[in-house]
Amino acid sequence: MRVATVAFYGCALGLLAMGLREMFSGFEENRCTMTYMFEYPEYRRIALPRRVARQYPAYGLYLYGEGQYAQDTRGLKLTGAPVLFLPGNAGSYKQARSLGSVALRKAEALEGGVHLNVFTIDFNEELVALYGGSLRRQTHFLHESIKAILRLYKDHEAPPHSVVLVGHSMGGVVARALFTLPRFSPRLVSLIITQASPHQAPVLSLDAHLLEFYSAVRQRWVGRAEDLRNVTVLSVGGGYRDYQVRSGLTALPCPQDDPSKLSLVVTAVPRTWVSTDHLSIVWCKELVLATVRAFFDLIEPETGQFSDNPERRMAILNHHFIRHPVRVLGEQLETPVSLSGSPKTWSEVNTLRLAYSAPKEGQAKYFLFALSSRRRAYSHFYCRSNNLSLQQEMISWVYGCTQMNGSMCVQAVDLSFGTELLPAYKVLTLSLSELSSVSHLIVVASNLNGRQFTVECEWQRQESQTVSVPVPHVLSFGMSVSDVTLNSTGLRHTIELQHFHQVYQAFRISVVSHCKVTKADRLPNVYIMKVPWFREDSVTTSSIPSVTEISGMLHTSRPDNSTGVLLQLHTAPNCHYKVSVRTSFPRVIGQVLRFCGPVLPVYVAVALLLACGGQMSSVVRMGRPLQMSHAVARSLQPHKVDLPVYLLHLLLRYSWFQDGWSTLHLPPLDALPATSPDGMTQEGLPLNEDWPRLLSPLLYVLGAAMAFWGSVLLRLFLRLLSLLLAPLHRPSVSRDCGTLRRRTQLLLILCLSMLGWASCGALSITATFLLHLYRVLRLQMTERSLRHMLNLAPEKQTDKEKGTGEKEKGTGEKEKGTGNSEALDSKPKECNGAPLLSDSVLQDVSDDLQLHVSLSALLTLPVMLCAPSLIHWTRNLRYSVARLDPDPCWPHSVPLFIASLLLINCNTLTLSYSKTLPITSRLLLPLSVAMVSFSPLHLYRVNYFVSAALVPLAVSCLF
Repeated sequence: MRVATVAFYGCALGLLAMGLREMFSGFEENRCTMTYMFEYPEYRRIALPRRVARQYPAYGLYLYGEGQYAQDTRGLKLTGAPVLFLPGNAGSYKQARSLGSVALRKAEALEGGVHLNVFTIDFNEELVALYGGSLRRQTHFLHESIKAILRLYKDHEAPPHSVVLVGHSMGGVVARALFTLPRFSPRLVSLIITQASPHQAPVLSLDAHLLEFYSAVRQRWVGRAEDLRNVTVLSVGGGYRDYQVRSGLTALPCPQDDPSKLSLVVTAVPRTWVSTDHLSIVWCKELVLATVRAFFDLIEPETGQFSDNPERRMAILNHHFIRHPVRVLGEQLETPVSLSGSPKTWSEVNTLRLAYSAPKEGQAKYFLFALSSRRRAYSHFYCRSNNLSLQQEMISWVYGCTQMNGSMCVQAVDLSFGTELLPAYKVLTLSLSELSSVSHLIVVASNLNGRQFTVECEWQRQESQTVSVPVPHVLSFGMSVSDVTLNSTGLRHTIELQHFHQVYQAFRISVVSHCKVTKADRLPNVYIMKVPWFREDSVTTSSIPSVTEISGMLHTSRPDNSTGVLLQLHTAPNCHYKVSVRTSFPRVIGQVLRFCGPVLPVYVAVALLLACGGQMSSVVRMGRPLQMSHAVARSLQPHKVDLPVYLLHLLLRYSWFQDGWSTLHLPPLDALPATSPDGMTQEGLPLNEDWPRLLSPLLYVLGAAMAFWGSVLLRLFLRLLSLLLAPLHRPSVSRDCGTLRRRTQLLLILCLSMLGWASCGALSITATFLLHLYRVLRLQMTERSLRHMLNLAPEKQTDKEKGTGEKEKGTGEKEKGTGNSEALDSKPKECNGAPLLSDSVLQDVSDDLQLHVSLSALLTLPVMLCAPSLIHWTRNLRYSVARLDPDPCWPHSVPLFIASLLLINCNTLTLSYSKTLPITSRLLLPLSVAMVSFSPLHLYRVNYFVSAALVPLAVSCLF
């Protein structure tokens, strides 16, 4: 049985490791280009009002500068457009150097003196993603910083009236929280760009203040957003490389009819097309360039400040972040357009496809495509060109002729605005049904500068070039495959991946290209996976011939019955393509951990709680606890936990049960994290989804595996640490080593209560955990000493001691009915006491050790969950020695550390005489059910349930 148990949990650990590997490394390599500073960066501190400086001593406001610009701005005589960078969780204000340096280089290349003034805030690198008590403080300081920045421009001829905010990670959430302040004017901020900011919900809900902050922000931007429609917000997610904040969380919660809010993934940004991790999204040159270009396009040349027109802001953001047309933004185009050229430069194309390579010699060239003979047979016209030089990518290249003169067109309308920029070329697809006023299509292929390029165009029937392929089932484990072969000669094909719309689905999509004739000037293949319900497109480029693997995963689930995922193939003519779709089980596990990994601590706590309950039941039945590993192995009972939770969800669908639930003032049941932006309630909680409940048994197994192997590592750690500490302690053979006198316990309870009230509750919890850990270490040393002594004792003496031990055990059984006053004495024995050495003494110490190892494992969870608040309080000691305010662990930690202190003196003999232990052992299963019901989205509630379990256990040790 033990071998089978270890094998089972070994397989579960392998499954967990496989998923973590896919989550942390199962993606493309980092293809971002690093941004470099050409001069030494300087950060000039901005003086704030004395009141603000006293109120926020740990924070600061800085102006970024380099070289001559830094010298020119020493007097803070600023004339540029203000941009304020907000760092995120544990982020540094110096992260603004990438944005500031690129903006300086861009300004040097422009005429007219248009430039940016990049400011940055020092938030003391606080862990605001884990401790929500600082978020409100950061929001107020941000408000004061904006007012201070605008005061710097009071002597300017055209002073700015607003500041553009760029927020990384939690900095983006703080930027949106500005609008929840009662005295904040929305006119002070007109544009917010967030990078990898978890807008939907916190990654880990470790305290109630964090969730209250999110609830207030969501209520302001969703429930009372009438006055925020003129505030433009762009949220950019990092893609699969960012495993800290998944891109589904970066979607903006806002009314669906609000056109001024954009959410997308960086892989879909034109001229970027890369995935970034959580830190590289700040310095990724491709994304920084897109951001800086958008900023400079937003500046009005007349004032040198950002535009106040929300329509213009949205048009510019669409230009740089969604669809990059070829024409310069804002360029006025004459309608109709007059075309010139000699008859020799005009050629009419009568074939179905055009393939043209420009010669080295510069010349003008126009191709005419007559529409009259093609309207009935074809639905679209497709054209692409790799003429992407800096001068040529912005030139119009496709027109619709409205007036012909012989074989030439004299008047035309520009049709190039629908051009899509891809990594290898630009493409344009025109619907013939929308060209009723046009007689011919004109493709401009002039190379007046002598640059060689290729143009390929063709008539298309969309129905014949669209294929539907059903994807394999998620539980096929890669054994089945869906494939399709494209033998058409077309330049573009679309494959609809049927039934691919959930985040737990993951596929390996293989595209094999083969051409009979090899051409050196053939344009490369471009494969685009388009997701209709969220801007998370991914682009892959490959050569010909090649075997290309595309990762088929989603950041969000389909919220409605919209079109499924589309795989768009921009292919080479006269080539064969085979597309195969196969389920990737490791990536499926990786997706499960990416979305549901933050709730694993709940299932670890459930496994440890049930293991502790199993040990208590064993003490009731046999007078001794199970070994820690056996107890954790037997705690794997998902049917006892998941079935009641599922039953509660079913009952809550009935109004009478909901009324009773509300009458009892019970909180809503927690579900697993929502997988689509629309799957959230007004309060930020996920709507009921059926598929996550099917994952609960899997999460239970993974949590139990973490508890099992974590307990093994804890035992190894305790043995190693006890070896290191053994020389500092006298050998002991008493089971009461490391216990506390009753007077000492009361004094410690009083001191820790005062300490928690005066500093932070997490400090009291940590101190109590260390005291209990010392008790476990002393038991570990005592067990080792007893084993050594018994191994060195003569065999006859050992037999004699065994007989004496059995006699004493019988005496103890007789005294059990009348009560053993010595065993239940409130004063613990001295560590250097010398009871008779026997195997029974060793067994007693081993039993106590197993009991306290289980309690230590359980106490580790509150210590870890409260660690962020302790770290925050410790790092702010140099600014203030006052108590942590707000403190998420106080006063809820009082029952926890009182019970933990009382349990230090607990042993199995005392528990075996307890009258309340049978009730306590049965209480842990309902507490586990309640934990799974109320804690997945509120991790801080785990501490409440651990306290609720330890308090009756401490009572059992006393009565």
